[in-house]
Amino acid sequence: MSPDLIFGLHAVQAALDVSVSRIKEIWLAADRQDKRVEALLHAAEQQGVVVHKAERETLDNMVPEVQHQGCVARCKPLESLDEKGLLALLDELNEPAFLLILDGVQDPHNLGACLRTAEAAGVHAVVAPKDRASGLTATAIKISSGAAERVPFAQVTNLSRLMRDLQQRGIWLVGTSGDSETSLFQADMKGAMAVVLGAEGKGIRRLTRENCDQVIYIPMQGEAESLNVSVAAGVCLFEAFRQRHL
Repeated sequence: MSPDLIFGLHAVQAALDVSVSRIKEIWLAADRQDKRVEALLHAAEQQGVVVHKAERETLDNMVPEVQHQGCVARCKPLESLDEKGLLALLDELNEPAFLLILDGVQDPHNLGACLRTAEAAGVHAVVAPKDRASGLTATAIKISSGAAERVPFAQVTNLSRLMRDLQQRGIWLVGTSGDSETSLFQADMKGAMAVVLGAEGKGIRRLTRENCDQVIYIPMQGEAESLNVSVAAGVCLFEAFRQRHL
């Protein structure tokens, strides 16, 4: 799949809804005629974006083996922040920082789901390392249901160094691990903080854990040993949301 393509009605609509769209042109399945398509066509007209009608086979060839919903767009890449850009964003906040740090999440479906959850919980930015981790692929953007267009995403070259920089700014780092003795519900998550989650099946790395100020576990019943990272993100972020809005 070409890296400058995104797919799915929601992903394309979200990219059109920003003040300056990064979309260059759109292909719509010729057999799609509904209110969602009408809204997309109106947004494209407002942004001056050309829309092509195409057969579904053409779209299947453009973005193979995905559910494109009869909509594909060519666009400028969705840019990520670097360390400097992330710290500049934090400097502009007028409320305690609230971050999600993903330590090596490689599945773009999980990244997209985490972005969607992060937006719903009011997270200011999602952070991930550049190496051995998913970036903003077309799949991640689609799964995020528009959140990728609105939630800042930072990819950093040295996660441990960034975590130390965050600590120097007074941001409390809360890691997650099943072998911790402190429950999520015992943690104070009201101030400037970042929730740190690890990769699928591996958890946070040793050095990442050592850089956390606190490590907590998510209480669970039954025989499940762990949660999918996007589910764990939802549990942790909304507990923080609850505390921060008491």
